[in-house]
Amino acid sequence: MSSRTTFIGAVEIGTSKISVLVGEYTGRELAIIGRGECSSRGVIKGTVVDYKAASESTHTALQQAERDAGERIDTVFLAQTGGHLEGFYNEAAVNVKASDNMIEPGDVQTVCDLAKAKQLPAGRVVVHHIRRPFRVDGRLVPGSPENLVGQRLDVGYWTVHGQEQRLADNIHVIRGFNLEVRELVLSGLASGHMVTSAEERQHGVLAIDLGAGTTDFVLYRDGAPHTTGVVPVGGTHLTNDLSIGLRLTEGQAEKLKLRFGRASVVTKDKAQKVWLDGNFAIGDRQFSQQAIEQITCARTWELLEVVKKKLGNAFTPDTCAAGVVLTGGTAKLPGLAEAAAKVFGVPAHLGEAPSWVNENMRDPGYHTALGLLYYGVSAQAEKPGPGRRGGFFSGVKRLFANS
Repeated sequence: MSSRTTFIGAVEIGTSKISVLVGEYTGRELAIIGRGECSSRGVIKGTVVDYKAASESTHTALQQAERDAGERIDTVFLAQTGGHLEGFYNEAAVNVKASDNMIEPGDVQTVCDLAKAKQLPAGRVVVHHIRRPFRVDGRLVPGSPENLVGQRLDVGYWTVHGQEQRLADNIHVIRGFNLEVRELVLSGLASGHMVTSAEERQHGVLAIDLGAGTTDFVLYRDGAPHTTGVVPVGGTHLTNDLSIGLRLTEGQAEKLKLRFGRASVVTKDKAQKVWLDGNFAIGDRQFSQQAIEQITCARTWELLEVVKKKLGNAFTPDTCAAGVVLTGGTAKLPGLAEAAAKVFGVPAHLGEAPSWVNENMRDPGYHTALGLLYYGVSAQAEKPGPGRRGGFFSGVKRLFANS
């Protein structure tokens, strides 16, 4: 690969804000040199619904990041979320061809191709082929099975796919700034890798990224992503519940959520009141603190239960020994870790970025963008290979498909 410096942009087009980080990659080291942020418009539940509004806010964040970095971005890694993203598991097996039963590269390529060959419905395209560990004669193989001896080689892929038009809309927002999207990366995979350790992923860990409009999750087992998913519910739904339940504007409800919302009910006295503004001005009102907690608690527990239901049999406490790690802007809701521990029956805690991340970017709201940069570096370290697929994914590298 070329040793020239590459400036990588990590872009997250979220429901509440657009986040952009710029990383300077020299071939050996990555330095975060720029950051941009803008309130999001034209995006609902992670989906672009107003192209012009979404483009304007995204371009504002990109311009801020480039000014902050003092450099022009070369390539973009774009986070993907939204209820249109779905996943399925497919596996394949081959008999080892060699007479001495030694597994050759051709055996590996064949079984991988077979496992990824399942056809998608019209209008759907693959975002990620996430390979689970190989098995040789039923035995788990952590790395490559090449040169091992066995009669049967098995592998499976968790394939994430999305609606082609919605993915194209996100890409066109970036291309409107004369930038090319190098890779689409699931938001949950990006943030999950930032807040879990290799040891936790080996033992089994569930990372849940609670954003404003969506909640992404990824379950790791045997050191690799096992199952992913997206629930089109997030922090804005807590705000909406408060708005309806207490007859408030969304702005007022958001203020109460941030100040008094909880994932558990701790206020025992129904008569205990809190002020909306606390300045005793005209229009300032009092509300039951217990009522606020009950509303935010109910929605939070419902959301966690939906995630657990979507995981189905893939999740058991025995296969998730490292517990649950929570991230995303909504993860800062007090009492959330305790609620997650009760719902899933395993320890839970708020995730933290690695120690090398500067203090001003350690907030959970930046974990996805940081994860995008991490994978951007992983891709830059590899030379492009032959046989890329056409369409609007032409030239895009599949970071999570170790075929």
